[in-house]
Amino acid sequence: MNKIVSKQRFSENVTKLVVEAPLIAKVRRAGHFVIVRCGEKGERIPLTIADSDPAAGTITLVIQAVGDSTRKICALEPGEFLTDVVGPLGQATRIENYGTVLCCGGGVGVAPLLPIIRAMKEAGNRVVSVLAGRTKDLIILEDEVRASSDDVIIMTDDGSYGNKGLVTAGVEEVIKREKVDRVVTIGPAIMMKFVSLLTKKYEVPTEASLNAIMVDGTGMCGACRVTVGGKTRFVCVEGPEFDAHEIDFDELLMRLKM
Repeated sequence: MNKIVSKQRFSENVTKLVVEAPLIAKVRRAGHFVIVRCGEKGERIPLTIADSDPAAGTITLVIQAVGDSTRKICALEPGEFLTDVVGPLGQATRIENYGTVLCCGGGVGVAPLLPIIRAMKEAGNRVVSVLAGRTKDLIILEDEVRASSDDVIIMTDDGSYGNKGLVTAGVEEVIKREKVDRVVTIGPAIMMKFVSLLTKKYEVPTEASLNAIMVDGTGMCGACRVTVGGKTRFVCVEGPEFDAHEIDFDELLMRLKM
């Protein structure tokens, strides 16, 4: 049992929970995720760790309510408990001093992107972050991202905040104005597909996180299989991050609809 320490609602369907998990907090790295369960018969839900506090023994999770299980988790209040929190799982992000790293996130994808932004900055990189959402209300963790970024660009579909347009417009603006050595993108699959197509045109190495397709988190169910570089890969044990230019996004999008 893992106690909920605090709760914050970003929007009607997106909630941040700080959860007691001292052992995970000590060893987790950027890119790692956990499996959580709410109730003895609850569904296993994979969630990327957005932050951790080893001193307090807590991890931070950002959950989007899309079904019964995630709605139950989002309904928990401080003092209540998650039945299980297992992790850290997956492969950690490869962090190096690349030079200039452009990190772009869409919607709740900003949550798993945040620890990567922090780690890239700590490794000595210049970090430029592009955050995107349909409206102002869907831009999350902006203050935390700004604290670890050299520059932040906000893009909203309706122009209610920042610049009006898609995330790709912000990414291309940065690539045209300065040399970008690496791109990391996390968000909806369709967003990552077009970011990947754009960065391939400019020949900028790009990593994409495919955490949205994970189910059981241990590689046993096979639901997270994707084609990367012509080979079948399992996101939960070999990922969640892969070379974006080698991902078959059309296949991924088709399987996500299933």
